[in-house]
Amino acid sequence: MNASLISTVFLPLALAIIMLGLGLSLSLADFKSIAIFPKAVFVGAVTQLIVLPLLGFGIAYFMLSSTPELAVGLIVLAMCPGGPTSNLLTHLGNGDTALCITLTAISSIVKIFTIPVMVNLAIVMFMKQAVAVHLDVAGTIVKIVAITIVPAAIGMFIKSQFSNFANAAQKPVKIVSAVFLVLIIVSAVLKEKAHIADFFLQAGPAALLLNVLGMTIGYFLPKIFNLNAGQQLTISIETSIQNGTLAIGIASSPLMLNNSTMAIPAAVYSIIMFLTAGVFISFLNRRKIGQ
Repeated sequence: MNASLISTVFLPLALAIIMLGLGLSLSLADFKSIAIFPKAVFVGAVTQLIVLPLLGFGIAYFMLSSTPELAVGLIVLAMCPGGPTSNLLTHLGNGDTALCITLTAISSIVKIFTIPVMVNLAIVMFMKQAVAVHLDVAGTIVKIVAITIVPAAIGMFIKSQFSNFANAAQKPVKIVSAVFLVLIIVSAVLKEKAHIADFFLQAGPAALLLNVLGMTIGYFLPKIFNLNAGQQLTISIETSIQNGTLAIGIASSPLMLNNSTMAIPAAVYSIIMFLTAGVFISFLNRRKIGQ
């Protein structure tokens, strides 16, 4: 299976199946509770839309100023929304999946409009020039909706009409989703195996710091606002799991930045985030069992 087939067919299909599985565990009542208690949505939006971009600019300034293209690439990554992977990891970690899907939808729509402005600011700041960042707004929204919202809605419909089937299917679908996640990680590593060592040396420390700080702030800031443990985990995952595919596309596409070097931080981050999220979720689950 070649890289283009993986990215254009297998990956979107896998993510759609994952989101269908998530929908099987949700009901409209889950989203109604968010509307009644919007504090979690507000805190999560602040960490994703404000805190993470600020961290990106700060880390790029202090760690990557000598390599301007990597600095811009890190900021492109920080400006991107979360993706379906954050929804899956939240589900596997027994977090608030409805909250996660809501935050992904909000950040996806908002950041589509803020990415061009903030990325141009980063280019002016680090490379002393300005370029036009052309992002297919309508196309991006359609893709996000098709891969995330539609399959989840289908899953919710199945649950509402065939609840016994949906409940019985949740465990096997969860296992299949985890298998898909492993395959996605392996395909990402194999795709870049020839350059992965160089990528980690160039951008690894900055990408790791962005990930760990985002995860830490995303976990403890909700605690200050008295949100529950499931919401803390959800906001932490949503803040630290970025849409690396979108970031790589913005950086390397001839229609956008057309700079493969700028894609390096996103490529590295896309591997790191799975490892740190796995350790984080495992730690929380073990601590929960021990209590």
